[in-house]
Amino acid sequence: MKINSSIPGCSLSLLKQWRRNISLNNRESSLLAGELLTLDRQISRFIERRLRIVVFGRVGVGKSSLLNALIGRKVFHTDIKNGSTRHSQAIKWEQQIKGLNNVELIDTPGIDEINAASRERLATRIALQADLVLMVLDSDITSIETEALHALLKSGKPVQLVLNRCDQWTPKQKNELLESIASRLTSNAERIVIHSVASSPRKAQVMPNGRIRSYLCKPQVEPLRNSIIQLLSKQGELLLAVNALKQADNFSQSLKQERLRLRKKEAQGIIGRFAVMKASGVAANPLVILDLAGGIACDTALIIRLCKLYEMEMGGPAARQLLKRLSGYNALLGGAQIGIQIILGTIRQALLFAAPITSGLSLAPATPVALAQAALAIHTTKVTGRLAAKELLLSSRKKILQPSFLLQRLARNNPEAKLLLNEWSKSRDLKKRSIQALLP
Repeated sequence: MKINSSIPGCSLSLLKQWRRNISLNNRESSLLAGELLTLDRQISRFIERRLRIVVFGRVGVGKSSLLNALIGRKVFHTDIKNGSTRHSQAIKWEQQIKGLNNVELIDTPGIDEINAASRERLATRIALQADLVLMVLDSDITSIETEALHALLKSGKPVQLVLNRCDQWTPKQKNELLESIASRLTSNAERIVIHSVASSPRKAQVMPNGRIRSYLCKPQVEPLRNSIIQLLSKQGELLLAVNALKQADNFSQSLKQERLRLRKKEAQGIIGRFAVMKASGVAANPLVILDLAGGIACDTALIIRLCKLYEMEMGGPAARQLLKRLSGYNALLGGAQIGIQIILGTIRQALLFAAPITSGLSLAPATPVALAQAALAIHTTKVTGRLAAKELLLSSRKKILQPSFLLQRLARNNPEAKLLLNEWSKSRDLKKRSIQALLP
């Protein structure tokens, strides 16, 4: 396949290379099978330029009729009774859009027939399979819709609001309603576009017998249709790139989290063994300079052992760079350690030298001093081990093939991508904090 010179094209090439390099053991393959399948489907859609638009909203707001109006024929089932859509349904939109080979329109069940926790899970699941979400309202926005909107935005997917059944209100009433909806949106939703449509407008007619009947009129969705076409023509490939990279980063985060969780206990054991080794050397050795040299050697060996544990390659230059960064983190701690070790070591040496003069009585205080040095060695080893594990995790994110790195590069080079990634990056920070809790 010829590599596209555009930013999304380059991202696809690097993403495919990253995917080929993923190596999972049997346990990881079993635990992450669902996420990996979702990722592969999203990458396939990116390769095939196949974009998905999902409609989302309460029961009876006219989601199915809106899709029928966009398509221009009745494809999705509608009924006078609310809740005619029980399962997600997808159909190809026969609309030529520049840069895309296929656009799918997906109808979803109503969100107000389930509890709050299930609603958020549904919103998250819907967002995973969507490149663009149309959230449909038929009145002022409710608390249920606000919660669902927040869950969609937290997932980082682009959302547009659609106010349906606008044929029911006068222009003044419609504008007041649009203003009310806008005022109820949270700060992270202020940039959301709100479209007004009438997907299945009806007009009253007085019959010869005096009865009033209504009949369907032509849908009023052209502004929305044109807006979607314009958006996808301009950003369709970018949306596919961003969503594929975000899905890849989600999988990468899940994999790191699983590996950290499984290796936490083993890492704690390794750090403990090195701490005992370092403490024993410090307690037994009378020379301060040897204590410091031995401590540095012990910390270096600990870092190399943690590298192997977390299956993160650390070649010569990379290891030196890690040690350099760790030295910065440990500057204050190390300075305090050196100062305390020198003081304690000097006291201990003075007591040892005074032993012949005091007939060995000066050796009694030397034991607590040695124990204090050992305790300090244990503490600094544990801190170094935790910092090393944290730095290994951070350094793995900076590799050029990591999805997070590709997303950062995309945001730097494309203002539109930066806007798309703004809200998602906040939710990603929460995931990073949950990963920190798995460090030893």
